[in-house]
Amino acid sequence: MNKKAAYVSRSQEITDVIVVGSGISGGFAAKELTEAGLNVLLLERGYNLVHGAGYVTEHLENWEFPARNSKGSRMHQQQYAIQSRTYAFAEHTEHFFINDRENPYVEGDPFTWIRADVVGGRSLLWARQCYRWGPVDFEANVQDGMGIDWPIRYEEIAPWYDHVERFAGITGQPEGLPQCPDGVFLPPMPLNWAEQRVREAMESHFDDRLLTIGRAAILTQPHNGRAACHYCGPCYRGCSAGAYFSSQSATLPAAFATGRLTLQPESIVHSVIYDETQRKATGVRYIDRSTGVMREAYARTIFLCASALGTTQIMLNSTSSRFPNGLANDSGALGHYLMDHHFQIGATGQLPGGEDRYFQGSRPNGIYVPRFRNLSKETRRSDYLRGFGYQGEATRPSWGRLVHGFGPELKQTLRRPGPWEMVLEAFGEALPSFDNYVTLDESVTDAWGMPVLRIHCKWGENEFAMREDMKESAAEMLDAAGAKNIEIYDHHTEDGLGAEPGLGIHEMGTARMGRDPATSVLNAHNQCHSVPNVFVTDGACMTSSACQNPSITYMALTARAASYTVDQLKRLNL
Repeated sequence: MNKKAAYVSRSQEITDVIVVGSGISGGFAAKELTEAGLNVLLLERGYNLVHGAGYVTEHLENWEFPARNSKGSRMHQQQYAIQSRTYAFAEHTEHFFINDRENPYVEGDPFTWIRADVVGGRSLLWARQCYRWGPVDFEANVQDGMGIDWPIRYEEIAPWYDHVERFAGITGQPEGLPQCPDGVFLPPMPLNWAEQRVREAMESHFDDRLLTIGRAAILTQPHNGRAACHYCGPCYRGCSAGAYFSSQSATLPAAFATGRLTLQPESIVHSVIYDETQRKATGVRYIDRSTGVMREAYARTIFLCASALGTTQIMLNSTSSRFPNGLANDSGALGHYLMDHHFQIGATGQLPGGEDRYFQGSRPNGIYVPRFRNLSKETRRSDYLRGFGYQGEATRPSWGRLVHGFGPELKQTLRRPGPWEMVLEAFGEALPSFDNYVTLDESVTDAWGMPVLRIHCKWGENEFAMREDMKESAAEMLDAAGAKNIEIYDHHTEDGLGAEPGLGIHEMGTARMGRDPATSVLNAHNQCHSVPNVFVTDGACMTSSACQNPSITYMALTARAASYTVDQLKRLNL
């Protein structure tokens, strides 16, 4: 059913800042801005979800779900055909995800766009891996000539990484690697027996590689009123203890505590209002989801944090005589240079020994092997640029998947764990390309009458060359650790599915930062070159993709931009 909005204007009340989106970036923006003394209206398209009380499936057993916590029901295929492609989707989390039938998009190329539809957004569903970018990542574009130069360097964002880590609580082990800088860490989660064995083998066989415990936004000790993780396991269902970082558990409570935050869920932002006389944005138009009525909200400054593609959709839809091709799109870069991390490739192997060893609980974290390619003359490759890292874990699956039988003997067999198995899955950097882009498709609209995105994105020659090394190096490291039955895997298929862009859920880059307004949308402060009171601090702002999980970089950029905004408002420059 089409719910196209009828237009009704709102009152002329003007707040200090409108923040669009309540996920990783929007939640942090709300916290930073309210704590600095500004009044913030936080508009979220999704439904309200209260921390704790909203996690209705948190500790349900699979048998308590109608379809036994599956993702293959007819309803899932009809309403969540795209969302059900991700690891975090099943009956236990379906209420967090967007309805694909109501919110379609057009795949010019295969692209999996994973979206949440609740307050907190994907901060409820992320894997919580937090790795700083290093100097090499902010300098790569200018060093190898692919893309434009970042307008900032690591030294400028490092204090903001510190700031985010101190608040969020990041667990990790310092390792002294410049390509993956150490941070402000809480005590790390321990490696298990098999992971420690692989770490030691890598240290003895390779000069350039290291395995460490993942750096994760999951608490190992009480922190800022949140409890430590107790390894119960169902993280994606919501964490009532607040052990894992989300907008609900951390940033929104901090913002509410100031008394200066107004949260307005079920508010689908349609476009930014641009005043051509004042030459600045004055507010946003949004659709009241419960009534279908179009309303307006006004502010001195706007932060767009609706996710990379969500923000870009809003900007492309924000047309005027000054910006006929989308807000702040003088350069023509808006919508272009879409990136994601390519993965679904690596190796597995069995590690002999350790029959008397096991692991305790369900550790919500894995291992990390930082990038080791193209960092020096010794590690330089001639067949591709940039690099990749590995994530994974070692476990002891049950022998039950390998045996047959019945009766008491079968039951005893099922209770005995199988051999240790190790998986190394690579995550690789994708180069920025003008030909990877999104546009508005005016012929297709969502349930509220808004034109949807048409997405064109493919892996290029550089990514495919890198993938060969990704799987071969994984097998090489497992072999060095004495693994047996090593198997290489690559889920990418000839039709582009299985490891298509979007599946990494790290989409970024469609309103990039840059030094030159002729080639970028945002400046060094995440501020639109041509609309200085609009800031973009989600994944859309990224100028390159590195190979590390990007969320902590989004948060650091957001905190930095918020500080700059407060200063500029005090100076009456916005």
